Amino acid sequence: MEAQLIIPAGATLGEGPCWDEKKQVLYWIDILEKKIHRFKPVTNETQTIKLSQYIGCLGLVERGGYLVGLQDGIYYLDEISEEIVSINHPESEKKENRFNDGKVDPGGRFWAGTMHLDGLEGEGALYRLDIDKNISRMIEDVSISNGLAWDTNKQLMYYIDTPTKKVAAFDYDAATGEINNKRYVITIPEGEGFPDGMTIDAEGMLWIAHWGGSRVSRWNPDNGEKLSEIFFPVSQVTCCCFGGEKLDKLYVTTASVGLSEAEQKEQPNAGGVFVVEPGVKGTYSYRFKG
Repeated sequence: MEAQLIIPAGATLGEGPCWDEKKQVLYWIDILEKKIHRFKPVTNETQTIKLSQYIGCLGLVERGGYLVGLQDGIYYLDEISEEIVSINHPESEKKENRFNDGKVDPGGRFWAGTMHLDGLEGEGALYRLDIDKNISRMIEDVSISNGLAWDTNKQLMYYIDTPTKKVAAFDYDAATGEINNKRYVITIPEGEGFPDGMTIDAEGMLWIAHWGGSRVSRWNPDNGEKLSEIFFPVSQVTCCCFGGEKLDKLYVTTASVGLSEAEQKEQPNAGGVFVVEPGVKGTYSYRFKG
C-alpha cells in the first residue's frame, strides 16, 4: 500500500475529505484558509469556494448543497450561488471556539464537534443537528472533537477526542440518534502521534489518521487490534475517506501548519492530498435529510 500524492495543495490545515458518489468528486477543506475544495479525479480539476470564517467540516445534503460547521455555527451552503444560511449556533457565548470535524449519520442527522481555537482542555462539545434543525449537545467536556464513524449495522457510533489518544464506542439508535454506554475500544500507542479523523470500511474496520504520526492505521474495534498501517512522507496526517467509482480508494488529507522551516524542507508535500488503494472497499457518505 503506497501513498500517491494527487493534489500538491500545500494546505495549511487540510481536513474533512468527503466523497460524493453521485458526482464522483472529492470535497475537502482547508480549515485555516477558510476554503472548500471540490476535486474531480477523472479530469484532475479543482474548484474552490472561499468563505469568511474557519470551516471545520462539511456534510452532503440530500436536496443538494452542504452543511458546514464554521466558527460561529452550522450553516447551509448553496453549491451554485455559494450563499450561506445560518441554521444554528449552539455556542454563541463561546467566542473563542470553532467547529471542527463532523459527519452525517445513518439517520440523516448532522453531527459536529467544537474546540477552543487554542485547543484548551474541556472547552468543546459534540452536537447532533436533527432533520427538523433542532440541535442537541450529546457529549460535553471535549478538548478537540474529531473523528466520527458508524458501524455497518448502524448500531454503534465511534468517536475521537484527540488528546485522549483513544477511540470511544457508543451504542447508537439509528431511529432516534441517541447514544449511550460509552466505552473505549482502541488506544493509540505512545510514539505514534494523536488520533485525528477517521472512517470505516465495508468490513467494519476503522481507519484512523495520526496527527504527528505520519500514518493512517486500520483497526478492529471489536478487539482493539491494529491490523495494518500506511506511512506518508508528511508528519501531520489529518483525515481519510473512501472514494472512487468502486469505493476502493482511500483519500487522505494532511497539514503543514506549525512545521518549522527545516521540517517544511523535509516534508515538501505537507498539506497535500494523497490516495491509496488499500485492498478493501469503503462505505458511502450519508446525506443530511433536512
